[in-house]
Amino acid sequence: MDSMTITHPIYAETTVSMTDLRRNPGRILEDAGNFPVAVLNHNKPAAYLLSAKAYEALLDRLDDAELVKVVKQRQGGKRIKVKLEDL
Repeated sequence: MDSMTITHPIYAETTVSMTDLRRNPGRILEDAGNFPVAVLNHNKPAAYLLSAKAYEALLDRLDDAELVKVVKQRQGGKRIKVKLEDL
């Protein structure tokens, strides 16, 4: 029986092995800057490592995407004219 190679997509330009991550995690984060690092275990992605700044930026983008959904849902809805004095 032939052994089949299964490939796994890696969603980062930089990769690091679990062993290297254990040796010096601070250096890996420093080198990565604001970009994700794929952590490989037996040459398969096991996790993605992000700096706090990159993670916060990702959360901001997710919040923005949710707001876009709300805006699109509300477009074309019933409009009510209101005078500034009435507020």
